[in-house]
Amino acid sequence: MVKYGLDYTRCRWILPLLLGIGVIFGIIALAGNGWLESQTLPYVQQASLWQNCRRPDQGGEWSCESLMGYAWGRAAAATYLVGFLLLVICFALAIIAFAIDTLRFNFIRGIGGLLFVAAVFSIMGLVIYPVKFSSEIEMTGINMFSWAYGFAWTTAIMEICLGFFFCCLPNYEDQILGNVKPTYFYSSP
Repeated sequence: MVKYGLDYTRCRWILPLLLGIGVIFGIIALAGNGWLESQTLPYVQQASLWQNCRRPDQGGEWSCESLMGYAWGRAAAATYLVGFLLLVICFALAIIAFAIDTLRFNFIRGIGGLLFVAAVFSIMGLVIYPVKFSSEIEMTGINMFSWAYGFAWTTAIMEICLGFFFCCLPNYEDQILGNVKPTYFYSSP
């Protein structure tokens, strides 16, 4: 990407595309019911960020309770949701930043800083949830934090990594814009 510059059409949209993938992973995490699931048969417990569902046996009906009745449930949902909304804002700002012909590198560094703030909020929610869930809600059987919780962690890791990319990209402004003369190491005799 640095070799060809951000004007190179295939490289220009890589960072906003990765942010878009992070937004999709965040939506999957927010909507998924697989934050916590029973690991073995009979499957008796399943939880999301919003509710906890159980059933007494294999053929029984699921009974669900909202996690919003707990202070920690509201805190985990709120902090993860704030991190996700900041990620969506960064995605919109990245599209605007890379759509402009003349890049504003300080603007790009600001997006990176906002991504770090989003990662902090996301990680706070991702730490509150398992600690308080396992200590305050009785779990039956063998349970595991499952696929939706993994998508949430993937979103947080992408926020951190893309924050580094957005913050470091202005350091290579001259190389990206093509303002550096090539250095040749060959000298004639």
